[in-house]
Amino acid sequence: MNAQVVVVGIGGDGWAGLDEARRRAVLGADVLLGGERHLAMVPAEATAEREPWPRPMRSGLPDLVERYDGRSIVALASGDPLVSGVATTLIDLLGPDSVEVLPAVSSVSLARARMRWPAETVAVLRDHRELPRDLAPGRRLLVLSADRHTPGHVAAMLTGAGFGASALTVLADLGSPAEARVCCRADEWPAGEEAPQLHVLAVECVAGPAALPLGLVPGLPDDAFENDGQLTRRDLRASALSRLAPTPGELLWDVGAGAGSVGIEWMRAHQSCRTVSVEADPERAARVERNAARLGVPSLEVVRGRAPQVLEGLPRPDAVFVGGGGTAPGLLRQCWEALRPGGRLVAHAVTIETERVLIDARAEFGGELARFHVEHADSIGTFTGWAPARAVVQWCAVKPFAVMADSAAATDSAAAADSWETGETS
Repeated sequence: MNAQVVVVGIGGDGWAGLDEARRRAVLGADVLLGGERHLAMVPAEATAEREPWPRPMRSGLPDLVERYDGRSIVALASGDPLVSGVATTLIDLLGPDSVEVLPAVSSVSLARARMRWPAETVAVLRDHRELPRDLAPGRRLLVLSADRHTPGHVAAMLTGAGFGASALTVLADLGSPAEARVCCRADEWPAGEEAPQLHVLAVECVAGPAALPLGLVPGLPDDAFENDGQLTRRDLRASALSRLAPTPGELLWDVGAGAGSVGIEWMRAHQSCRTVSVEADPERAARVERNAARLGVPSLEVVRGRAPQVLEGLPRPDAVFVGGGGTAPGLLRQCWEALRPGGRLVAHAVTIETERVLIDARAEFGGELARFHVEHADSIGTFTGWAPARAVVQWCAVKPFAVMADSAAATDSAAAADSWETGETS
């Protein structure tokens, strides 16, 4: 597909707010794509054929754009089309060289301006279900609401988390003549109240006495996770995650997920981190989903089935955690081979049998072994003593990048380096 699409952002002030470049693009188009609201903003002098977005949108876009291949296509979008907008989808589908973006001021920028909030003091949530990850006293949030009910959902989440005193500001129809705002405390939001269809929700987090902010550093309290005892405990979890080293945009396989704690904390490290949790037990798989939703990472994917069989066909991971099932024949090898170069693999063993597997894995793939003994203070009659948990063996390894096999290529590389140092590059 070689289609070229220009995406034009339109603010709340509609056609009147477009600058010369955006007007020229719209008036010169053969085809206008957009929602009914945006298409209605374009005056009759624009003679282009008008085509509403397909439904479902993402799966229908390639055929729609292909239909008009060779013609001048302009897509209309709200504000900045690269802020949770259609331009992101079009670039993903068509490639960056096939899409030009002419943005308007985004709703996020307008909301910050109305609230007088500097950009560096604000977190933007594109999914209100991610709210629990960002809860902290004094935190400022802008929520890009999905519909009229989003403020009510956010108010309930804040109240349930002990942040009921937080201030909510509904900023409606930003940039338009009908712009308005509504303010109230989260715990005072009227039940069933609907907000205007087009709005951004500003939240100033205020913690009450019952609030327990969880923070973003790995090692959440064990009781933050619903579990049946199959849980990577706090101290070991923090150690595992430090070696898994979550990095923005990377994918983790959490194999033998149990309660899902490692995969959930991986995703809490950054909003673009992704997790596929693999769990054979149906009840535990459902529990992982509940924990993920409650802790602000609802997009975590759960694959039900037994590893290593269900690993076939999964997207290639940047890191793998094996918390259970390490003795399954071929599991560690398959995880290692699936890893991208530079990827990290961490596995835990509680039993002697699994420990033997990890020792063999280290002998073959390298890495490091550590043994953890954790003790917690507990009552001994009227006194206090140390209660030891089972020792856990941890194997972690980093998959090396491919070694240059061609000696001639290696020689050329070394010569190029010498030339750089002596300034003799051509």
